[in-house]
Amino acid sequence: MVSPGSRRESTFTFPHSTPGQLDRMPAVSIERAKAVLSEFVLVNQETSIDKLVLGKENYTKFVNEFWTAKQRQANSIHEISYRACYKPQLPRFFIDIFTEKGDTVYDPFAGRGTTLIEAALMGRNIVSNDVNPLSVILTKPRLNIPRIDEIEDRLDEIEFGQSEADIDLSMFFDKKTEYEIVSLKNRLLDSDVDNWIRMVSTNRLTGHSAGFFSGYTLPPNQAASQKSQKLINARLEIVPPYKNTKEIILKKSKSLLRNINSKLRRELKTINSTFSSLDSRKTSHIQNDSINLTVTSPPFLNIVKYAADNWLRCWFNDIDASEVESRISLCRTVETWSEIMGSVFDELYRITIPGGWVAFEVGEVNNGKIKLDEHVVPLGLESGFHCAGVMVNSQDFTKTSNIWGVNNMKIGTNTNRIVLFHKPK
Repeated sequence: MVSPGSRRESTFTFPHSTPGQLDRMPAVSIERAKAVLSEFVLVNQETSIDKLVLGKENYTKFVNEFWTAKQRQANSIHEISYRACYKPQLPRFFIDIFTEKGDTVYDPFAGRGTTLIEAALMGRNIVSNDVNPLSVILTKPRLNIPRIDEIEDRLDEIEFGQSEADIDLSMFFDKKTEYEIVSLKNRLLDSDVDNWIRMVSTNRLTGHSAGFFSGYTLPPNQAASQKSQKLINARLEIVPPYKNTKEIILKKSKSLLRNINSKLRRELKTINSTFSSLDSRKTSHIQNDSINLTVTSPPFLNIVKYAADNWLRCWFNDIDASEVESRISLCRTVETWSEIMGSVFDELYRITIPGGWVAFEVGEVNNGKIKLDEHVVPLGLESGFHCAGVMVNSQDFTKTSNIWGVNNMKIGTNTNRIVLFHKPK
């Protein structure tokens, strides 16, 4: 184990750590993990200890501001819009404590790849899975990063024709912009630089500022329907203006790469990575006892509708949104959600090394009436894990639920809670 307080990039300290020295242990026991969390101090704010009572058992609850966006600015390569994503400081906290360089970090609900990108930046190997194939499109290119001059040269090579889309997109794009988008869609190949351009284009399709291909619309982590966009245009009395897609792609690329130097680019390309788009209960391609740490956040009940949110991104990438949605389990009850997550935990137990860890981020739903951590603890125990406790991050750290039209204090997640599990040796 490496004491996070001893690392230069960390601004938090543990009372008994020695600055500049590495506190290494062959494995992190539950007792040591509890001690680390109990002794955690951030800006003179000590950890508050509480108890979570489930039946006859008591589990330790650690409450503090364990990570914050102010603590250490995240790398610019993370700045990809995606609905319901946590900040990179969350996975960094656990990666820093429970792994070393060369270890393997997994996320079965990878989303935009926050856990995996942060792990790769820290020199860990990664295993990524998400039933949504957009996850691979948004994540993999950020490990195989082209240079800005390569991106610019490739954009110059792409000739824009005058082919219209096979669906009506006039409410989103100027006609010339539409021609450019269709040309990108049809002419990008499978190469590092083309995959990068595809990733950035996917992220820039629609949004509510000048940095997107569309006219004014919803934030970029969801797409309005064609009907809804017509209403937006009518209400605001706007017509989509022309947008230069090549200029937008290049500008966004420069922004994403502002913290990436040639050394880090080479290091990221050496990371051992595995990507899949499978049901997280059925990942037989991942070997037994091969994962050191899992940091993940599963879908919270029936909050997100995949096809409605991603139809335009899927169209651009030739993905059948309805087919993907049919493979996504949308749970309307805690009982159904728990049944599915129980199978996920069985699979996590199989692939986790003895002595390995799982940090399972959940929250409160239904206006705080349902605290999912209380349902997650028994699921992990039934699969064979030991529970080291529940961490509650006390800052106002949330998923991006307010952005996508869910009042975070009423419908979405109210608190950021992580149930910490350990696989015994």
